[in-house]
Amino acid sequence: MDNAIIHVILTGGIGSRLWPLSRKSQPKQYLEIFEGKSLFEMTVDRNRSLADKVMVVGNNDNCHLSERVFDKSSTSFINIVESTPRNTAAAIAFAAFASNPDDVLIVTPSDHIIEKMDQYNEAISEAISKANQGFIVTFGIVPTKPETGYGYIEAKGDNVVSFREKPNKVTAKEFIAKGNFLWNSGMFCFKAGVLLEELKQFQLDVYEKSKKAWEDSANGKLDLDLSLEIPSISIDYAVMERSKKIKVVPASFSWSDLGSFESVYDYLVANGHPVDKNGNMVIGCDTHTSFLGLKNTIFVATTNANLILQKENSQDVKDLYSELERQNSELLN
Repeated sequence: MDNAIIHVILTGGIGSRLWPLSRKSQPKQYLEIFEGKSLFEMTVDRNRSLADKVMVVGNNDNCHLSERVFDKSSTSFINIVESTPRNTAAAIAFAAFASNPDDVLIVTPSDHIIEKMDQYNEAISEAISKANQGFIVTFGIVPTKPETGYGYIEAKGDNVVSFREKPNKVTAKEFIAKGNFLWNSGMFCFKAGVLLEELKQFQLDVYEKSKKAWEDSANGKLDLDLSLEIPSISIDYAVMERSKKIKVVPASFSWSDLGSFESVYDYLVANGHPVDKNGNMVIGCDTHTSFLGLKNTIFVATTNANLILQKENSQDVKDLYSELERQNSELLN
């Protein structure tokens, strides 16, 4: 097939804001806590009918976890194994180098929840159409609240006016009030050759060193020394914020990156997970647990670490993770 549609799944990231559920040995995208499936498995299933091939860009620590999911459904896939993380520009470049120039790549993270599949499929179809016209497409989610945990896209129709970093609460409310700001989903669609030409123009160093690492790879496994030479930069900074070929598809499908316990809480409640009359929830423990004098508290239980937090303080878990990292704690593994 000359012009294949390839679903590229990026599996980097350890979900630090979901510690202690998410660990280095079992990142959040592989946790089977979503109706018996993992987010990774749901990502594979979601795009199964939309793509001709599946490609996974992972790393030495998680490639066996991805393989386990594909073995479960007897699905064939193209495996690219990074020896060290070099951010999304390099990861996406590897996928593009592994494809034919006219192949259309649908790039998605592996740890998102997406519902309202009719709207999702419609958005993907529109993106593929724009990609075939030579555009690099990003997906902007119509926001439902002034979320501070997401980046935003300022849009005018399908044109991108600007990309914005994660805002504070006041700025997020201003974005929502203006009505033309979308959540940045981290999903993309483009022809492999178009993306590589733009990367070559704006980040030549990333392009050349990623190309060399790919050409020297063996069975999709990348050399460590060559990989370490690649600048670590996101695709947003490398291409999306600089190219004149960017289009946005405003999408109304239900979307969450489940990047915090607050978003996990909301998802679980919507799917029937029990909470008490004050909104308190237990995750990971079947032992009877009672909350006295507490509201909207989440108790997260694992075999060697527990976490008790106010739902509204979910973003602070990353700071706790960073502190454990400074201590070189075994509790992160």
